[in-house]
Amino acid sequence: MSKRDNPRLKQREEEKRMKREKYFAAKEAREKKAREAEKNAKAGKPGREGAKKTSRLDKEYAPREARSFRGYNDERSGEERREAFANENPNMIIGRNPVMEAVKSGRTIEKILMQKDGEGSIKKIASLARERGLQIQYVDRVALDRVTGSRSHQGIAAYVSAYSYCELSDILQKAKDRGEDPFVILADGLEDPHNLGAIMRTADAVGAHGIVIPSRRAVGLTETVAKASAGAIEYIPVAKVANMTAAIDELKEQGLWIGACDMDGTEYYEAKLTGPIGLVVGGEGQGVSRLVREHCDFILSIPMVGKISSLNASNAAAILMYETFRQRAGK
Repeated sequence: MSKRDNPRLKQREEEKRMKREKYFAAKEAREKKAREAEKNAKAGKPGREGAKKTSRLDKEYAPREARSFRGYNDERSGEERREAFANENPNMIIGRNPVMEAVKSGRTIEKILMQKDGEGSIKKIASLARERGLQIQYVDRVALDRVTGSRSHQGIAAYVSAYSYCELSDILQKAKDRGEDPFVILADGLEDPHNLGAIMRTADAVGAHGIVIPSRRAVGLTETVAKASAGAIEYIPVAKVANMTAAIDELKEQGLWIGACDMDGTEYYEAKLTGPIGLVVGGEGQGVSRLVREHCDFILSIPMVGKISSLNASNAAAILMYETFRQRAGK
């Protein structure tokens, strides 16, 4: 018996044909119903609205959308691809300033990639790296573009050991070793790595002893943070805590006064910011959380007379840090 005469095959073909007819009939009815609903909506008549249900026939016979292959048809923006690369390569630092500070600070560096025809500060970095006995590999710009995900590498990149976090007690010990009153920055829920990097840069400039960040719903020490800090990440210890309010209580037990940057507080230049102190800066969207605000000793406000009602988190932090620096220096 040939396949054409097989009754089972004929039965299966007939069942498929009936299912196809049923599917297209149901599809036509749905489209007609949708057209009527649209017509009633334009006429101002009430109609029934509901979520479209997907039947088994839809799944079996409806045409499927073509899937995009990320390797060749990546619809992500350039910034999204760069952020993804940073998350996938946390042990690579990129750019002249970050690599220079990593070499100067004595951080463990596995290998430095340098552009063959690099000029300017690249030669200085190479000289310092040779003095430390670090491995240098000279490569073409195309190779650097590839390994850095086409980021702005400035002709240099380095593979380093992962950034490590410290304990809260280490920050206080750093102040004790310097013979200074503790000066701590607490970042409550910062999600933008550029903001955290900028805060680290200012914190190093004003002589702060460390930064405290929460372990959840906040950015960590990524390569983007390192680049935004312009090398300050090598000198500012960062403590990651599970509970920010508990960390504030611990700092208060050690004699620190904690002030939060928020609205409806004392104007920052009228507040006393000398002695052991901690400054809390809120996240980009929500600001300082309610619980953290309640645990602070006082609230600091930055007066504004323009049309914009708030400042960028790193800008607000810089204003408070430099006012603290001015008062601590007795100027």
